[in-house]
Amino acid sequence: MFLSVLDVFKLGIGPSSSHTVGPMVAALRFIKNIHNLTNVTEVERFQISLHGSLAFTGKGHGSDHAIILGLLGESPETLDPNSTHKIVKKIQKYKSINISKTQKICFDPLNDIVFDYEKNFPGHANAMQFSAFGKDKNILIEKIYYSIGGGFVVNTDELENMRNHKEATNDSNVPFPFKKAAEMLAMGKSSGLSILEMKLANELTSCNRDSLELSLDKLWTVMNDCINKGMRTGGILPGGLKVRRRAKSISEKLINDQSNEKFAHTVMDWISVYALAVNEENAAGGKIVTAPTNGAAGIVPAVIRYYLDFCPSANNKGIRDFLLVASTIGGLIKYNASISGAEVGCQGEVGSASAMAAAGLAAVLGGTNEQVENAAEIALEHHLGMTCDPIGGLVQVPCIERNAFGAVKAINAASLALKGDGTHIVPLDSAIETMRQTGHDMLTKYKETSQGGLAVNVTEC
Repeated sequence: MFLSVLDVFKLGIGPSSSHTVGPMVAALRFIKNIHNLTNVTEVERFQISLHGSLAFTGKGHGSDHAIILGLLGESPETLDPNSTHKIVKKIQKYKSINISKTQKICFDPLNDIVFDYEKNFPGHANAMQFSAFGKDKNILIEKIYYSIGGGFVVNTDELENMRNHKEATNDSNVPFPFKKAAEMLAMGKSSGLSILEMKLANELTSCNRDSLELSLDKLWTVMNDCINKGMRTGGILPGGLKVRRRAKSISEKLINDQSNEKFAHTVMDWISVYALAVNEENAAGGKIVTAPTNGAAGIVPAVIRYYLDFCPSANNKGIRDFLLVASTIGGLIKYNASISGAEVGCQGEVGSASAMAAAGLAAVLGGTNEQVENAAEIALEHHLGMTCDPIGGLVQVPCIERNAFGAVKAINAASLALKGDGTHIVPLDSAIETMRQTGHDMLTKYKETSQGGLAVNVTEC
């Protein structure tokens, strides 16, 4: 099982990797299929329907807007977030869309993008059906896509292959094709290599070191820019809940605190601010790095920033190493369970991110393979059962604060693991499997539908 660090961490836009980035990617894939049609000039109309979690919380996540952008050929990696509002408004006003330089078709987002609350597809809770109709209202092409978390999008065949663990992962091309944490530890023991060294060896089978380091540095630059921009920006988040951004005011209070009484736990305030800043940017639709999802995007950056600001041994190489080890854990979780809140609840998003951050921190602070695995297990274990119940279908309450807690838990988990010798009762594989089973047993209303939990027990203002 090889999943590149550049797949786990990738550039996107807020507020959601599964409900914003995923639909945009799906629409982009669909429009490319359209261009491959021999009878493309016969296309007269599109219809897109969203199902399951995408139907129930898609409006709050801007899924319809993301689909419009994808149909126009925009991608999450290159899209300027500042341009989205103007582009979408133009399509909504003129009710048409250019599917090529020479062909325009009628497209009314209000009627042609359908939030279907009744029909569910068996593959995944985040399903989308794209249809193109011809002159006689006959279907020229129809595609079903699933947004499976973290911006990953698959069609029906690809999903089936994944479920059967038949997907092409290029395992034969990597020297350390571990699929479980136990296999990872065994390979490390037999080779004498660290988790970092094995992950790096796997990555270098498909790219050179300079290219990899440049890509990792770019990821951190975007993450750090998110933190800094979030700490500079105040005001109210969009979406109707009137949630006030807090990272700016809290960071200013921390900087300006001139009192003689200093608390050791002030460092926790900084960790929280870093996480809040990223997720406020995400909620505002800014440029984000999935880590492993947008809803949990603040945890890994916050812990890396903690490493830089509060750990004397920190350096740029440590940031790259952190990302490599964190992505190793994220890949194991995605392969053996899920990182999708719509599939397993928030334990799959914040829990996974916390486990990834704990492992990354333990590694750069000198932890052994066993201590790194233990750190990830501790963090994941103490997020088990967490539901995904966003108020108003927005990635704001309780999502933003959960990132702050997930970051603090990650550091606590790493510290506990580093104080031990790596031996522990619950293996990481068992925690991952428990998370998968818990998500399977969890009622659908607690999995990103806004039909349970805080979403129904807090009155919107």
